[in-house]
This record gives sequence, C-alpha cells and structure tokens, in this order.
Amino acid sequence: MSSITGKNVKLSVFGESHSEAIGCVIDGLPSGVSLDFDKIKKEMERRAPGRDSVSTPRKESDSFSIVSGVLDGVTTGAPLCMFIKNENIKSSDYNNIKNIPRPSHSDYTAFVKYGGNNDIRGGGHFSGRLTAPIVFAGAVAKQILEEKGIYIGAHIKQIGSVCDGTFDYNCISSELLDKISSEAFPLINSEKETEMREEIEKYKSEGDSIGGAVECAAIGVPAGFGANMFDTVEGRLSNILFSVPAVKGVEFGLGFGFSSSIGSEVNDGYEIKDGKVCLISNNNGGVLGGITSGAPIVLSVSVKPTPSISKPQKSVNLETLSNETLEIKGRHDPCIVPRAVPVIEAAVAIGLLDILSN
Repeated sequence: MSSITGKNVKLSVFGESHSEAIGCVIDGLPSGVSLDFDKIKKEMERRAPGRDSVSTPRKESDSFSIVSGVLDGVTTGAPLCMFIKNENIKSSDYNNIKNIPRPSHSDYTAFVKYGGNNDIRGGGHFSGRLTAPIVFAGAVAKQILEEKGIYIGAHIKQIGSVCDGTFDYNCISSELLDKISSEAFPLINSEKETEMREEIEKYKSEGDSIGGAVECAAIGVPAGFGANMFDTVEGRLSNILFSVPAVKGVEFGLGFGFSSSIGSEVNDGYEIKDGKVCLISNNNGGVLGGITSGAPIVLSVSVKPTPSISKPQKSVNLETLSNETLEIKGRHDPCIVPRAVPVIEAAVAIGLLDILSN
C-alpha cells in the first residue's frame, strides 16, 4: 500500500480512520521557513467535521503535534513529521460490514487486494479522515508558495442542480481567493448558499446524499514549469487530486467544454502587455503542452455523492457468498463538497510546490 507522493517535495501519509492517530511526513522542505501555525490551524478547522449542520456530526479537534522538522517555528530542513490523535471513534458502527462491502466504497476492492486484512473501520486508510494530514501539508506548502507570490483558493462550484458562478479564468485576484477561502461556505455568489443548503437538506432528510464540484485557482505561477508527455502539470496535479476520496473527475480550464467548441472561439491568443507576453484568454486553465503558461491555473474536480447513506442498498456477504441488503450505520456527510474545498486547495498547493521545486 503506497501512500507517498512527490518527486522533489515528498509527502507520506499514515494512519487509519479509527487508529490511534493519523499524520504525515513531508520530506524536501526548504530550511529557514517561518511557519504561521495560527494559519495552519485555520486551514485544519475548515476541513474538520462536526462544525456545520450539513456535515457529519463526528467531532474531531484535529489538533496536531509536530515531532520533527521545525525548531522555534522555523523549518530545519529535516523531514517534517506531524501527527493528529483520533478522538471521537465509534468502531462498533462498522461491525455489520466486516464481510459485507458497502456500495461505492473501497471495501470490496481492498478486501480482494489485501486478502481481507485491511482495516474497514471508517474506511481505514481509504477514509476521508486521511485528508486532514493533506490539509496540514497543504497549509505548509501554501505559506512557502505565498513567499513566491503564488496564491491558491477554491469555492463550491456546484451542489446537485445548484451552481455557483465561476472564476474569470484570466483575471483572478488574491483578494478574491482570500475572501472565499475565509468563508465557512465558500462561494463566489453568496446568494447561492441558501439554495445549496436546501439541496443538501433535501437529500439528508431522505437518508440519501448529493454530489457536486469544486473549482480551484492558483495565481502567480510563472510560465515554463512542468514538461510534456508523462510529466505534465495536469498529470502531476491530477495524481494528487485523485488521492482525495470521492474525487472522480478533474478538468483544467474549459475541460470537457472543449468537446463542443470550435478552435476559433476557444484558442488562447497572445498579446504584449506592459512589455510582457500575456494570454488574451485562458481557456486552457494556465497549462499548455503540460507546461505552465503564466496565466492562472484553473481546474475543477467532480465529487461524487457520499456513498455511506442510510437507505437500504444491495450488497453481498463475502463469507457466505450470498446476497445481502445492507443498512449503513454511523455518522456521515450528506454532502462532502463543502469540506472538500480546503482539501482541494491543499492538494494543488502540495503539487505546485513539488513542481516548482525542480
């Protein structure tokens, strides 16, 4: 089971949803970086469960401890190791699924691959709980990137049938990214919040769940980073984005919108502005030929509905090889999208720091 990503800045994530602790090791960080731990705590709080009526009632403080790599608030250059103790655990909720895989979860595939030895409590190492260390690492990466003039922010693009506005691909300010990242329910058009919450509550009351999408942008990334073929910016960012549970699609710029477009309407032309080469439009989302173009990097991810729902679902008993009807117990998000926003930001930050550290 591999839980390591990165070429120059390597991130390793450890722990399970119901183990004693979870955490991460970040290898390759520069020395001498002063870390603002208040900012890191705020990022962790954005992802933490039990803080909103539309999230799981499971409460975790996500209070972290630094084991190595930081001295007097400054990175030493040694691997940074962090852990978070798991506090609010109800493992008994998973007794009835030991041999009955939950639909759309990793239970069956992990059972086959690991011979039934995987930890199924809360999803084990496949759980969304493991995104907490990712957010921590992303918060560290963000601070290093901001020293380079690079800023990252994301918002809820869609929940069910309700859509927010989208970024202006070629004109995104750090003020806008700061604003939406500071909101508990991050939107460009705040008037959509009521509709989105109503959409979530509708399916929650039915014992069901609803999916959505997150749009993320990074500004200030210079042109010329990345490579073609098998080392593209899109590929490297997608690699870490797909490590986030429930992410089932990633697109850059117009993405699948290119499928119904014609070249003369969506090609990104150039112009000289203030003595520099600039793109007139940014439909490709800041990446051309796998290499950063200097325009904002803009991407969207599709987030599937939380598969843990209270409605009866069809499954099988892996021990008796008989058909079963499964009713899932436990505390689950009716919509994971709001809590996924800081995770997507973190994943992009980690990926970009690795790419820019070439």
